[in-house]
Amino acid sequence: MSILVIGEALIDIVSTPGSPDRYAPGGAPANVALGLGRLGDDVEFLTDVGDDFHGGFLLAHLRESEVNVLASPRGATSTALARLAEDGSAEYEFQLRWDPDSALLDEGAHSVLHFGSIAAFLEPGSAVIDRLLDAVAEQSGPKRADSQGAGTLVSFDPNIRPSIIGSREEVLPRFEALARRVDVLKLSDVDADWLYPDLTEVAQIDRLLGLGPDLVAMTRGGDGAILATASARVTVASAQVDVVDTIGAGDTFMVSLIHDLHASTSAVSDLGMVDLMSLGDRASALAGITVGRAGADLPWTADLTN
Repeated sequence: MSILVIGEALIDIVSTPGSPDRYAPGGAPANVALGLGRLGDDVEFLTDVGDDFHGGFLLAHLRESEVNVLASPRGATSTALARLAEDGSAEYEFQLRWDPDSALLDEGAHSVLHFGSIAAFLEPGSAVIDRLLDAVAEQSGPKRADSQGAGTLVSFDPNIRPSIIGSREEVLPRFEALARRVDVLKLSDVDADWLYPDLTEVAQIDRLLGLGPDLVAMTRGGDGAILATASARVTVASAQVDVVDTIGAGDTFMVSLIHDLHASTSAVSDLGMVDLMSLGDRASALAGITVGRAGADLPWTADLTN
């Protein structure tokens, strides 16, 4: 069965000091779908694009990476202006619409459902995510919990963008409601600090696990990442590479987790420390490939053998 990714696709307008603006395909869920396609996974991507030049470019880019795009192009394509600092970090400004055509979805079950970023919070499309989560719960239960890994694995990366989704007081209840419905929750330390500013890193992870996910992964930029279940917790180092820019690094980490868990026959809740270290090390290695080159240029299978 295929992997279903749902979320925004947009054009990143990358502004670098001293250089002309650069236009590139982007959107965190789009990056995840693209990355999975490049690793050879059977992936469908439900999204919302315009019927303009940018929309056509996005569709071609995704399809070149073996993604089956589900979209009804209309209007203008969403954009994100990314201003890069000298250290490679990015700040964003968005102009977007999020209204996917859910009629394009096949009613058949998927082995993985991944959603995230702005699409999880922005109406009217966020209601589509809720309906998909309801369908997963009705068809196979809300968790992929048995020892054979049966059912639909559900993953979520909030990739918080406060300037778009609203205040913490508005967003936190929605975030926690979604986190209660997933098996795998991945977020950055910046996301966690915005959601839970009064908690330490350890307490943040405890709080997130307490919401219900079987696995929580927190990326911390150059300081590596933490992967945690109810019974095991590990810290993995980031890959030692020359950083070109950080766009797409977290998305690549998410791709690696989904790719590996999709192939696993074990329940996520059964993962031990050795399993978590393997997951984290591979995810960090893939993210290292992405940050070592310009833009969200996620790895292909061939990159893993070079």
